[in-house]
Amino acid sequence: MSKRIFVVEDDENIRELVRVALGSFGHEVQAFETAEDALAAIAAEAPNLVIFDIMLPGVSGLEAVKRLRETPATQTLPVILLTAKDTEMDKVAGLDCGADDYIAKPFGVMELGARVRALLRRAEVNAPMTAPETAITDLIICHQTREVTRGGQPLDLTYKEYEVLCLLIRERDRIVPREELLQSIWGTDFIGESRTLDMHIRTLRQKLGDDAEYPHYIKTIRTVGYRFIGE
Repeated sequence: MSKRIFVVEDDENIRELVRVALGSFGHEVQAFETAEDALAAIAAEAPNLVIFDIMLPGVSGLEAVKRLRETPATQTLPVILLTAKDTEMDKVAGLDCGADDYIAKPFGVMELGARVRALLRRAEVNAPMTAPETAITDLIICHQTREVTRGGQPLDLTYKEYEVLCLLIRERDRIVPREELLQSIWGTDFIGESRTLDMHIRTLRQKLGDDAEYPHYIKTIRTVGYRFIGE
């Protein structure tokens, strides 16, 4: 399905390459040379996804992402950082500022397309629930503030624990396969990293006061995945 994508890159050759590549995948692409122009366009009408180069004249890509995350209307707007830097610290800095993914130059067109598709798919799966809150027995989830309480007591869930919980609740009528959870919450790079999912399920259960053998909320379906069973 065609999506509206903004590309922010000061190098004309790379900007045009990305624009043409994503256009060939069926997306509607609008390109910008500066973050200032892109931020103004986003404020007028937000796209489905934005790709920022980190090193931009004026406002940097990192600063632009921070501004988006500080604005309620764009807090969940999918963002990919595109940069020549490829050190671990640069990647951490980019993700810590609120970016969803990171692609280092030089990159392949197929890789770019795959990352864009994966992030758009994750954004659809993890879209905020329409109701302001969800109440399940003594568990209350406020989707506007991302606060979760159990029996009136706040639960200190991490960002990923919250996403896992909401996805399982949203899909409570079925078993969610492990691979689907990994793909939806962590993206394509984490396929096969089952320990990551195991750790988050374990800590989430601890915070919910759940028991793996006699669960009240999250049931393990061995070799398949998980299902939310709270009523």
